[in-house]
Amino acid sequence: MIPSPTTGATVELSDVVKDYAGHRALRGVSLSVRPGEFVALLGPSGCGKTTVLRALSGLEQVNGGSILIDGVDVVDVPVNKRDIGMVFQSYSLFPHLTSIENVEFGLRMRKVPSADRRSRAAEALELVGLGDLAGRYAHQLSGGQQQRIALARALVTRPRVLLLDEPLSALDAKVRVQLRDEIRRIQTDLGITTLFVTHDQEEALAVADRVAVMRDGNIEQIGTPEELYTSPTTAFVAAFVGLSNRIPATLSSGCVTVYGETLSVLGSPPVNGPVLAFVRPEDLLLVGNGTEGSIPAVVVATSFLGSLRRTQFRLADDTLVSVQHDVSEHPQPGESVALRLRGNAVSVSAIDA
Repeated sequence: MIPSPTTGATVELSDVVKDYAGHRALRGVSLSVRPGEFVALLGPSGCGKTTVLRALSGLEQVNGGSILIDGVDVVDVPVNKRDIGMVFQSYSLFPHLTSIENVEFGLRMRKVPSADRRSRAAEALELVGLGDLAGRYAHQLSGGQQQRIALARALVTRPRVLLLDEPLSALDAKVRVQLRDEIRRIQTDLGITTLFVTHDQEEALAVADRVAVMRDGNIEQIGTPEELYTSPTTAFVAAFVGLSNRIPATLSSGCVTVYGETLSVLGSPPVNGPVLAFVRPEDLLLVGNGTEGSIPAVVVATSFLGSLRRTQFRLADDTLVSVQHDVSEHPQPGESVALRLRGNAVSVSAIDA
């Protein structure tokens, strides 16, 4: 097996700025990644997450700031001298080379002797579970197999940092889940510092040690998956990470009143007055009609999701909310029911935000 680094590299971006023809793609991004850490960059299209990876790899020259790998500023270091492995969304395999020859390519460019090159490439293929497909060409491989070859090619050079730019987005759902778990296993085994770009929040929350949520060229919040989901510091993060119901509410003295119940507020609240409260589907409960403090509702539609059921309700003020609940509860469309807030703290935003 490819030996793991003695310690993963430390990566630090400080006030990194990148402009494209008058458009500021990165607005002073700062990010510290610990040795061996797996950090996901999550955000909508155009938020700057891929630009961060390209800047770190050297594929894009930045207009300001510093990029340090193990304390050394690499802003002026060319791509081939940064010792970084990168896997793209497109597999980019050479069609005229076999799997093992594709994996060997980076070692060939580094003038590694033939015998050592072939041995290391074979080990890399075994690492990604494709040792028996060494002689196949790209057209003889499935999409998932091609992406594993691309991963082996990135790992075979034993880079200090691994960058993954939406490597799973072209795969079907089942293969995507299998390969993301495999990537995480390999990354953990090797202890390699990894940055993973995705717009799929489930992927980010499932595999990363920490997730950096990006918006308009900035990092909006960074934290563990649990921190981002349970304690979003901005309304954008609350709306983007996971599902949230946007419910009219009133803010006063740092607390918010939602259908008669007073809740604590996460993050920095806006000025007092009408707001939208972001309430998670699991923070609304189905209760018996007439329960004290309950909210009258009518069932609109319900969906069976295997381990849970998600049901949409219409409230008296025409607000639509989704509730996640046990599959043993079977609300029927048109049925009058009652809901109750669980009482957890919520994020809020101004009505016009």
